[in-house]
Amino acid sequence: MDASLASVFVNACLVNNFVLAYFLGICPFLGVSGRVDTAMRMGGAVTFVMLVASVCAFGIHRLLILIGAPYLELISFIVVIASAVQLVEMFVRRTSPTLFRALGVYLPLITTNCAILGLAVFQTNRGYDFPHALAYALGAGAGFSLALLLISGIRERLALRAVPDIAQGLAITLVVAGILSLAFMGFAGMGSAP
Repeated sequence: MDASLASVFVNACLVNNFVLAYFLGICPFLGVSGRVDTAMRMGGAVTFVMLVASVCAFGIHRLLILIGAPYLELISFIVVIASAVQLVEMFVRRTSPTLFRALGVYLPLITTNCAILGLAVFQTNRGYDFPHALAYALGAGAGFSLALLLISGIRERLALRAVPDIAQGLAITLVVAGILSLAFMGFAGMGSAP
């Protein structure tokens, strides 16, 4: 692997942010970003699932290449992601029932979060070794959490402002998300996509 671990991390976190550059994971980005504390916890849950998915995807890819069945990768990734989300859901339900209620339907929807499946597919296609796969997962999770925290902080501030009726709710959120996406395009000069 040519790229350093730091450059893989920064690339996944800022340059090619899953939410603001690839537009993956928009469902929780729009649905759970109303409050900073909820967004922070959702970012942590998604980051954990990304790490588990990355480790498992690395192992599954190696195993399926070894046995000559790479066509089973996608379905295997989906099963691993669904299992990891079930573990997170059971943990959150047991340790913090209020957070479980606050996250609502968005917690089980991590299973269908295309950012997590995208992570597994992207890292496999890029041929990352194990340390680079972990750096990529941590960077993607940090970038996802950063995007959630930025939009939730802005949405909390907007709730205290007089916003024209036509731009209330999802409309202003989409405008702000577009502006954030444009701002993150400025990180493209920090490195090239591996």
